[in-house]
Amino acid sequence: MIFDNLLSTSLEGVHGKEVILSSVEFPPNTALPKHWHPGEEFVHVLEGTLCLWQEESIEMTYIKGDTFIVPYRKIHAPFTKEDSAKLLIFRVHEKGMEERYLVE
Repeated sequence: MIFDNLLSTSLEGVHGKEVILSSVEFPPNTALPKHWHPGEEFVHVLEGTLCLWQEESIEMTYIKGDTFIVPYRKIHAPFTKEDSAKLLIFRVHEKGMEERYLVE
């Protein structure tokens, strides 16, 4: 998996928030553990197919061109099956907190 933070900066005019822009590449048959973020994620699928499990939601599949939101502090786990996925992720987070928190 390739995870590259392209930008990380304070959100001007909004106290205690920061913006993080990331490029993420998932090889086929790859899964991240359950986790949550101290903010919202806005995800755009640039290539491939990504599946997403979210707590108290149905599992969703997103393909090239799809855009979706992972809500604030929502426990989730993205994964791929036989196809890889390349994503552009824009996040608005609480400043000074870790980017993600794993859930057992």
